[in-house]
Amino acid sequence: MQVRGVPLEPRTIFSGNLFQYMEENKKWRNRFCVVPHNYGLVLYENKLAYERGLQPRILINSAGYKILTSLEQYLDLVNSNLPGSAPKSGNTSVFKCPTEFPLILWHPYARHYYFCVMTGKEHEKWRAVFQDCVRHCNNGISEDNKVEAPAFTDAVRMYRQSKDQYGTWDMLCGNEAQVLSNLVMEELLPELKNMIGPRLKGKIQERHRVWIQVSDAVYRMVYDQTKVQYDEAVVKCEVEKPGMTSTIRTDMDQIIQSKEHLASKIRATVFSKAEICVRNHVQPYIPSILEALMIPTSQGFAEVREVFFKEVTDMNMNILNEGGMEKMGEYMENLSQLAFHPVKMQSCYEKMDQLKLEGLQQRFDVSSASVFKQRAQILMRQQMDDTVYTFETLLHQEVGKSPDKDELCKTIQRILERVLKKYDYDSSTVRKKFFREALLQITIPFLLKKLAPTCKGDLSRFQELIFEDFARFILVENTYEEVVLQSVMKDIMMAVKEAAVQRKHNLYRDSIVMHNSDPNLHLLGEETPINWEEEFGRQSDSDLPDEKQRRAKQVVSVIHVDDEALPYEVTSLEGSPGAAELEPEGVDRSPSPPVQGSPDSVKDLRTMLVKEICVKAPLEKADSQLGNGTIAQKSEVDPKHMEGKEEEATREAGKQTPQHPAECQAEAQEATDSMPTSPAQSPSLAADGGSCVGCLEPSDKETGEETGVQVEVTPVCETSKESFVENSHGATEGSEGVQTQF
Repeated sequence: MQVRGVPLEPRTIFSGNLFQYMEENKKWRNRFCVVPHNYGLVLYENKLAYERGLQPRILINSAGYKILTSLEQYLDLVNSNLPGSAPKSGNTSVFKCPTEFPLILWHPYARHYYFCVMTGKEHEKWRAVFQDCVRHCNNGISEDNKVEAPAFTDAVRMYRQSKDQYGTWDMLCGNEAQVLSNLVMEELLPELKNMIGPRLKGKIQERHRVWIQVSDAVYRMVYDQTKVQYDEAVVKCEVEKPGMTSTIRTDMDQIIQSKEHLASKIRATVFSKAEICVRNHVQPYIPSILEALMIPTSQGFAEVREVFFKEVTDMNMNILNEGGMEKMGEYMENLSQLAFHPVKMQSCYEKMDQLKLEGLQQRFDVSSASVFKQRAQILMRQQMDDTVYTFETLLHQEVGKSPDKDELCKTIQRILERVLKKYDYDSSTVRKKFFREALLQITIPFLLKKLAPTCKGDLSRFQELIFEDFARFILVENTYEEVVLQSVMKDIMMAVKEAAVQRKHNLYRDSIVMHNSDPNLHLLGEETPINWEEEFGRQSDSDLPDEKQRRAKQVVSVIHVDDEALPYEVTSLEGSPGAAELEPEGVDRSPSPPVQGSPDSVKDLRTMLVKEICVKAPLEKADSQLGNGTIAQKSEVDPKHMEGKEEEATREAGKQTPQHPAECQAEAQEATDSMPTSPAQSPSLAADGGSCVGCLEPSDKETGEETGVQVEVTPVCETSKESFVENSHGATEGSEGVQTQF
């Protein structure tokens, strides 16, 4: 599969409003959250502050965090980390959530963050976005550094082994400074609990709050000092690198001979013991471990294939129904971001939640399966991006040859089949490599721990076999681990090969040749990124202001809430880039026809427009009781306004000639007079996520306390409104914002 050589243009992954609990004044405040391309969480005072380029209130690097969706989960984790005796179950939390949809960012050492939203659809979308942020930030050590990255992780692993801590480690996440800070805190935390625990007084909620603040303050101090020392170590290594490189090139033959001699001596002493340990304690469990890994991983990669197939098929149908080349630029621009769409990829990622290593975790000292889950999910995203990029490249080569709409759709279908065949083979190769790496991660630490009492004590006598000049290049400990790895590698390779021979979970043999796949896919050159909107998009899009284009390029789509009015807007663009930002001031914002997925839906819509079916009844239905417990008063609709909307929709369908400019201006004025003043008044407007460009400020009634129409609110909403949610005219915060960017 072709790998994307040049990264995509930076885009906003998601942006929208949600409530945040402020510990300083124990109030809930409405925040505008932006997730940029680096997957940091950036919180602004409101949307206006973001659009004006003001400084954000909070920057959050989510590496090492866990996303919790219930107060019970949060209480269990907090109580388990609290110094002293464990509190009784059923204690109240440090805060009360005004809705049924909390989102909590929990960290074992750093500050916790509390959010909530109003609807289940928002909750699902924000949870997927937060999880994607954690997944990306956890993978903070760049894999592009083929030497430095493995050297760093090996150094951390060997340091923990020197402390008799074998097995996987959940806190090996984030960048190098964060990993080292987690390593220090792991040793420092027990001592800190013994020192601070007896001094914690008051109710359980107050003890929780104070302990989190103390732990966060210590973690920040550790991080600051660790980062300085790590940077100094990197500079020192860079200074010594040229001299070491020169020595290695000069004495390469002698270094290799010396290492082979050392390895033969260690192998003669250790290999027989290692083979016995493998045969008795590891070999019988390799098939069961492999099966536990294969089932959810293969299902996840199959879901990646299905999501890609569905997106391209829907795009092909829309091109066939809606105008061919003119819409292709917009669709391809969205498709290029598919791998980075947290919500659409969530169905793939969720397959890995089935991974269970129960029974094997205690035997092989695996702290949790989260390390393997996140690694598989990252591979899924990479494979999806490679697949999309291969499809883009092939389509871009062929699109100029078939301007006809029908021929274009046939070309897309043919390229899709070729890319899917290649995906089947490449995903098999990626999964087999993942299985081998996971089996080694599970078994090698177990073997090292088993062999340590009998073998590790004898390693010091092998040091004398290394010349002093080569002591910096040949390490006895590393050579010993290589010998242990060789003792189990044969069994692991055989187990994975047998699974491929049996075609288990759609794995291919290494020697298989994809005869029906495109033989020239690997010859595709790494060209400059394809800008589909510029080449094939509508000409009017190129005239947009830079700021509007920047806000338009966002990955995740708007939250659609049927028959519900959101108390605050959630803004996100995808299906029609820039649509909400480009509407001129005063234009009627009646619901636009949905995107058609088949020719029948197009015909039905045009039939409705020709017959001029009255739309007054659906509007009255929308004004009835809303899904969130709000009852909006019915308002009379201006007949002239309704005629204007019917005529505008008919013109879009090509059934009526344009009106005189004066008539258009009159209709626009009527639309302005009848347009709702708050998102809470118009369910269709809230669902479409649109916002008037002409408004200089977002609605300051975002918390749902006041609306332009008299409404009736259920007791649950009243409680959250009066007790927990503070509007923009309420009390100000006691802090100037917390910076948590690492």
